[in-house]
Amino acid sequence: MTNTNTKKTKCSKILFASFSPWENGQRSPTNGLIEPMLDFFSPKIKRFVLIDQPHPGSDRLIPRVETYKRGKLKDIKKSSILVSFLYPILYLRNTLKTSLIFKIRDFLSVLDYGLLKREHFDLFIGLESVNTIAGVILKRFGLVDSVVYYVSDFSLKRYVNPLLNKIYLLLDRIAFNNADFVWDISPALMQARIKAGLDLKSVKTSIHVPIALFSEQLTSLPSKQTIPFSIAYAGLVSSENGPSIALKALKKVLRTFPKAQLHIFAMGRDIDIQKLRDLTNKLVIQKKVFIHGFISNQTDLIKDLSQYRIGLAPYLTKEGSHRWWADATRIRLYLAAGLPVITTPVPPAGNELTKNNSGFVVKDNETKFAKTIGLLFKNNNLYNKMKKNAIKQAKDNTWDKVYTKTLKKMNVSLVK
Repeated sequence: MTNTNTKKTKCSKILFASFSPWENGQRSPTNGLIEPMLDFFSPKIKRFVLIDQPHPGSDRLIPRVETYKRGKLKDIKKSSILVSFLYPILYLRNTLKTSLIFKIRDFLSVLDYGLLKREHFDLFIGLESVNTIAGVILKRFGLVDSVVYYVSDFSLKRYVNPLLNKIYLLLDRIAFNNADFVWDISPALMQARIKAGLDLKSVKTSIHVPIALFSEQLTSLPSKQTIPFSIAYAGLVSSENGPSIALKALKKVLRTFPKAQLHIFAMGRDIDIQKLRDLTNKLVIQKKVFIHGFISNQTDLIKDLSQYRIGLAPYLTKEGSHRWWADATRIRLYLAAGLPVITTPVPPAGNELTKNNSGFVVKDNETKFAKTIGLLFKNNNLYNKMKKNAIKQAKDNTWDKVYTKTLKKMNVSLVK
């Protein structure tokens, strides 16, 4: 819901509840948007408190509370004994799968901190519905002025179990209806909610808060310094992400451009990576395909990607896939590296490529991809124009700019 008041609301204290995988006692860089939130908000306000809830499968189980004052970490504490009582059950259910007991832990960790601390916050930001609903309860107790529901992932069919899926969609609706503001990672999420039964008469609208990058991560090379006729594929290599389309498209492209090569930064199960190798051998393109290990550090991955010409995101148009509603991080990474992107109608980010003329949206088959790759290879003027637009789009999509625009739409100003 957009703030319609003309007077800006001042915000000096924020409580943020999110998650992160923990391994070897360290927070993983792949987490619930903790780094960008800390980097942008904590230096600009008086007090920023993070409730970090370890993701299932982590080597720690009890949430910890980090307190930042004007950008500096001042205190770290665990959730109270109330949450710690759950430890034995959490330990037994600590797998990578979503578990009810972990959701209960997350919900309680927010109430635990808020109700015991009795500290007042101007803004509560909850990643996922469970945290947001807990934040709404804190607001009922007068401990929070406004609540933000931050949605980084959504699916109409998250769970195979119909009952669990109904509960999941119900929690989203409760969080959406009761939060003061909704930050959606994709503009397509509102369409998904309507499909799930959201009342069309709802006057509330969400704010689009896309996945972004830090400005220092943007790395692009002049066209002359990139590898001629090179193509990049980065990310998961499961079937719905379309790696087979990339390989089959390369086979067709080689007929016209024999120097073409495909570089795959593969992430996924060993069985999926092996399928990729098997298909490469079947197509007899082994000398033209380079399968690299996936680089988890985004800055390093972007730097590597910048040496190639084109980025592929060939998602399959599969009904029920969460890709229809989610933001596509790999597209953001390609743009940050200065690569024009070719994708399918699946990711909502494809609309931005079309609008900014920084890429193409084509059908999910190798013929269309091969034709579009060939077009960029033979038309240098078109390629350079799209590369320039890709760089500009990436510069306009940094975390600083995304969160600044978001606060402006909320009519909120940060103060120390």
